[in-house]
Amino acid sequence: MSQSLTTVAYLGAAILFILSLGGLSNPETSRRGNLFGMIGMALAVLATVFGPGVSPSGIAWIVGALVIGGAIGLYAAKVVKMTQMPELVALMHSLVGLAACLVGFASYVDTSLPLEGAEKTIHEVEIYVGILIGAVTFSGSLIAFGKLNGRIGGKPLLLPARHWLNLAALLVVIWFGRAFLNAPDVQSGMLPLVVMTVIALLFGIHMVMAIGGADMPVVVSMLNSYSGWAAAATGFMLSNDLLIVTGALVGSSGAILSYIMCNAMNRNFISVIAGGFGSGGGKPAAAAGGAAAEPQGEVVPVSAAEAAEMLREAKNVIIVPGYGMAVAQAQHTVFEITQTLREKGVNVRFGIHPVAGRMPGHMNVLLAEAKVPYDIVFEMDELNDDFPDTDVAIVIGANDIVNPAAQDDPSSPIAGMPVLEVWKARTSIVMKRSMASGYAGVDNPLFYKDNNRMLFGDAKKMLDEVLAALKG
Repeated sequence: MSQSLTTVAYLGAAILFILSLGGLSNPETSRRGNLFGMIGMALAVLATVFGPGVSPSGIAWIVGALVIGGAIGLYAAKVVKMTQMPELVALMHSLVGLAACLVGFASYVDTSLPLEGAEKTIHEVEIYVGILIGAVTFSGSLIAFGKLNGRIGGKPLLLPARHWLNLAALLVVIWFGRAFLNAPDVQSGMLPLVVMTVIALLFGIHMVMAIGGADMPVVVSMLNSYSGWAAAATGFMLSNDLLIVTGALVGSSGAILSYIMCNAMNRNFISVIAGGFGSGGGKPAAAAGGAAAEPQGEVVPVSAAEAAEMLREAKNVIIVPGYGMAVAQAQHTVFEITQTLREKGVNVRFGIHPVAGRMPGHMNVLLAEAKVPYDIVFEMDELNDDFPDTDVAIVIGANDIVNPAAQDDPSSPIAGMPVLEVWKARTSIVMKRSMASGYAGVDNPLFYKDNNRMLFGDAKKMLDEVLAALKG
């Protein structure tokens, strides 16, 4: 394939990637967006493999690697459950960071293209920055993977003088960067490059370990942005225009998503990096986990049959799904309940908090998988004013996103976080396995309100009983 044909293919792929992002901005066009992305990536891979930059003798190795990687991806797509998607996404981000590091070191030791003067300096800056971003993305994503799948605790690890440690690490990285750029040969430059890589890996670990569990959706989108910038840096190192454009698209969209999610949580992005929810936000221990963590009253439990009767008598119902619904794989039963109620003339809608679940859009994906109509799924801001006119608000496995302490308790670690105001409904029903606190580690006063009822048990089992009672 000639260089001009490769350029045209890259341009087509870039357009398809932009159309893909546009499609993914709306649930109704998300399938089409995914299709555009897949076609664009296939076109980009074929144009690269058969382009002028790859020798015919190397094509067999590349095709072999594509087959192995494709087989692993296909296997993962078949066996990974929806509840495991956030950790899978984090793991994929780590691979992008690792690729940026490996390509950076390979580009540095490759002396087949002798560079001099400013061109050499620019190339080495690209290598240094690319490896830096890639190493932070790699180690940070692995820690996020461990937190999301439970191998690492959700509580933030806040080291003494951690901000000074970060500043010191940054100064050391800059100092070694100067030594790297002034190195007379590859052997001399390798030591500062390796030292910087180790520091970047440690920084990635420290950064994500300091972030609390309730901030993990922001972390996933943040790492998505980092992986995009790592890919763009790789594109500069390889002089690949499409990789630069694609990485910039992913990096900028991830940064915008992180900003939107921080606004949805009333959080400053820098404060998320400094240490997330669950740490008490820098407040004294007594304020963060003392009185707020104590039970505040009596709860009123109900049975599945009683919950079904409340739903049957209601005219307006709002369902708020959370991570507990994902864990129980209850979305299909929820859809059947929705169908049954709508057939009886009940107005059923879904309220989605921007950070519900463990990654951006987690609940939307689950509901789409269960074929819940898009037109009855609403964002928090679209629905919050309707709770006073709602007969029953049913919360399925959510906690922090429906916690009134965010509005009523200035000492709460989640103070100021916008939440779904389910307690304003005539009756709220919260489905949980137990009275355990949510990911942020704070108690929920909603459970003790006079108009709230608790339906304890596995969400799938309880909802199956509710469905049977509704149909009976």
